[in-house]
Amino acid sequence: MKRHLSLLLGLAVLGVAPLLAQPAAQHHPPQARPQGRPQAGADHNRPRANQGHIPPAPRARPQHTAPAQVERFNGGRINSAPHVNHDQWYGHDQPGDARFHVARPYAHGRFTRVGPSFRYRIDRFDGGSHRFWLPGGFYFQIAEADWGLSADWCWDCAADDFAIYDDPDHPGWYLVYNIHTGQYVHAEYYGG
Repeated sequence: MKRHLSLLLGLAVLGVAPLLAQPAAQHHPPQARPQGRPQAGADHNRPRANQGHIPPAPRARPQHTAPAQVERFNGGRINSAPHVNHDQWYGHDQPGDARFHVARPYAHGRFTRVGPSFRYRIDRFDGGSHRFWLPGGFYFQIAEADWGLSADWCWDCAADDFAIYDDPDHPGWYLVYNIHTGQYVHAEYYGG
């Protein structure tokens, strides 16, 4: 009897040991992982764009007709694509851009877990409708004007993480920032 009890106890310890050895980072809620120092061996999660960190939220532009700011380089080269470099948001459209006018801003509610403190992996992506879901069922639709900008993003794989920001110039829109490419697109929140 003691021999059987010892055998069962030994098997129980062997079954529980792998669960106890999991790193603490895996115990964060799936909706968002707080930004911080990555675990050892998790360099793939470290942002590659914007000098290796997630940028602060973009600021609203004071002039309603202000043109999109472009990044200028030595030699006359410019980059007008929507991206962030040195915490500067480039390529953001004019505040009065009709493509991003929403008749009823936030008609489906507000998504409040925004800013550099929250990182997300996409739970599901539907390329045909340009919609993506975050863990917990929260979903967004990418603006039609930005479909081409995000076509090559790895939406449904573990390689890309995203941060979401309120768009300060277009009420009702959010900016979805890819922490690895440094690019961003507009998306509308449809609830969860």
